[in-house]
Amino acid sequence: MVRSLVAGSMLFPGILNQLLAEDGGALAPQGAHFPGKAKRVIFLYMTGGVSHMDSFDPKPKLKADGGKPTSDKPGASLYLPPLWDFKPGGTCGTEVSDLFPNIRECMDDICLVRSMRGDHNDHFQATLGIHTGSVTFARPSMGSWVSYGLGTENRNLPSFVVLAPELPYAGTQVFSSDFLPGIHAGTRVLAGAEPIPNLVRRSPSAEVQGLELGLLDRFNRKHQQKHPADPALVARLKSFETAAGMQMTMPDVLDLSHETDATLELYGLERGSTKGFAWQCLVARRLAERGVRFIELIDVGSHDNWDAHGDMATHGPLAKNVDRPIAGLLRDLKSRGMLEDTLVVWTTEFGRTPNVDGTKGRTHQAGAYSSWLAGAGVKGGIAYGKTDEYGEHVVENGVHVHDFHATILHLLGFDHEKLTFRHGGRDYRLTDVSGHVVKALLA
Repeated sequence: MVRSLVAGSMLFPGILNQLLAEDGGALAPQGAHFPGKAKRVIFLYMTGGVSHMDSFDPKPKLKADGGKPTSDKPGASLYLPPLWDFKPGGTCGTEVSDLFPNIRECMDDICLVRSMRGDHNDHFQATLGIHTGSVTFARPSMGSWVSYGLGTENRNLPSFVVLAPELPYAGTQVFSSDFLPGIHAGTRVLAGAEPIPNLVRRSPSAEVQGLELGLLDRFNRKHQQKHPADPALVARLKSFETAAGMQMTMPDVLDLSHETDATLELYGLERGSTKGFAWQCLVARRLAERGVRFIELIDVGSHDNWDAHGDMATHGPLAKNVDRPIAGLLRDLKSRGMLEDTLVVWTTEFGRTPNVDGTKGRTHQAGAYSSWLAGAGVKGGIAYGKTDEYGEHVVENGVHVHDFHATILHLLGFDHEKLTFRHGGRDYRLTDVSGHVVKALLA
C-alpha cells in the first residue's frame, strides 16, 4: 500500500518506507511489562462535571431531605434532591438513574466506581488531572503515555486519536504529548467536510505528491543534520509517514456508508449524519478495529456542558446525546468480540455537591464522584466504593485519579511505576509518585 503511493517516483527517497523500516522507531510496537488484557482504550470524557447523585450514585436520604438546610448554622445552604429516579440495571441490579436508561441496561458489563476523588475543584486543573495525572504542571496525556508504551498496530493511522467537536477546559493540553516525543500527541478529528486538515491530497497525482514530499524530506533531513537534538523537527519528520498513510486510510475509516441500517440504529445515528456523539462512537469502533491504541471522545466543549450551576435540568439533553450511542458502542464491541480486548472508560473531571448552588443547580466537588470501566479484564456487574448518604464524601474504598490511571495501565500490561520517561534529569510517569492498582476492579 505504501509503495503504491510513491510508485514511479525515482526522485522520492522513500520517506514512508524508510520510516517503516527503522528499527526502534518512535511508533514501533513496544513490549508491555506483562501480558495485558486490553490492546486499546476508548476513553469517553464528559466535560464539565457530571453529577454523580443524579446519575450513578443513588442517594435516597438526599431525596428525602431535599429543601432542608445542610446545617443548623444561619444562612446554611439547602439540600437539592436528585431530579431523576434510580432503577436497577442488568441482572446485577446496579442502580442507575433515568438520566442514562440505555447505559443502565449494560451494567452487567460495567465496573462502576462510586468512590472517585481528584485534587482540584477548578475545571481547568481537574481536567488536566484526569487526563495527565497533574493539576499543577503540564504533563503528557494518558493517551500519549499509552501510545509511547504500546506503539502502533497500524502505521497508516495515528496511535492516539481524539474525536472532539469542541475543545474542553485546558484545550489541547488534554491530548498533548508534552515532553514525550511529539509523534505521541493526539490527532484531533472533526466531523464534516475536512475532519483532518489536508486529509484530501492537493497534488494532481500520487507521483507528483511523491516528488513533492521527497524534496521536502531532503530539505528537512539536511536541516536536521544541523540541529540533531531538535525534538520538534524529529516529530515533524516522523509525522509525514503517518500523514501520508492517513490520506490512504482515514477516508475509509470515516466512510460510514457501508455500515448496516441495524448498526446505525444501534448507535442512534441517521444515515449520512456526521454530527453528535453517535457519530463519534461509531467512528471510535472503526478506529479500534484498525489498531488505533487510544481513542478519546469528548462530548462537548468548555461552554454549555455538564457544569450545571444554574439548573440541573441541563443534564437531560446532554445525557440524551451520549446515552444511546455509548450503550450502542458497548453492544457493538461485544457482538464483534472486541470488548474482550478493548477497555472502555467513562469519566468526567469531578462530581457535584448535594447542596444547591443558586436556586436549581449544583457546584463543583472533587472529593467524590463516579466513573466506570468496561471490557478487557474488568469485573463487570459490580459497583465499587461508597460515598456518604448525601454523596459528599467518600467513606469506603476511595479511588484517587492516580489509582484509576494505574489500574488502566495495568489492564494494558504496564506497571505504572515502570512506564517512565526521563526528562529534566528525572524519570516521570503518568501517576506521578503515587497510585496503586485497584485489584478489586479486575476480573
